[in-house]
Amino acid sequence: MQNAGLSVAIVDENQMRAAILEEGLVSAGISQVTLISDTTNLLRQLVDLAPDVVIIDLENPSRDVLEQMFQVSRVVARPVAMFVDRSDSSMIQAAVDAGVSAYVVDGLRKERIKPIVDMAISRFNAFSRLQDELEKARNELAERKVIERAKGILMKTRKMSEEEAYAALRRLAMSDNRRIIDIAQSVVTAAKLLG
Repeated sequence: MQNAGLSVAIVDENQMRAAILEEGLVSAGISQVTLISDTTNLLRQLVDLAPDVVIIDLENPSRDVLEQMFQVSRVVARPVAMFVDRSDSSMIQAAVDAGVSAYVVDGLRKERIKPIVDMAISRFNAFSRLQDELEKARNELAERKVIERAKGILMKTRKMSEEEAYAALRRLAMSDNRRIIDIAQSVVTAAKLLG
């Protein structure tokens, strides 16, 4: 994400603190800044706005307020930098679990905002890559299990060796111009239907 085209939403009910954040962002070359001071339907506002980055600034937040903000972090799927005036280890852990990219305690100074936004974006991107890789690995494992089950069905019902069963799946996939996982799933489904 380049700064020039970066859009940032600042969630802060305190206009003075929000102004510090906005000034820090604008002085760093980020001009698309939207202030959200009314947190009613915050999630809807953020979804409609679709900012690249969300900055949440909270003064002495209660656990309920923090949990609401963590919920925002889970749902919006954007880098979230959260500034709080005080915290404890359980709050920090909850922030990490919620996917907050930067959780800054007592660090609201305009010259710090840009590096923190950059770090939030970098951490979010790294976390997203890890999640994508994990999801890909899970899908590959699930597909491998289906193929193994299909091979097992063919080995049992057609008296094929494992290599022959795999070759049969592969051959049919190629002739039908389909993925081998789709053929394997059809075999598994048919075996369930036929008992």
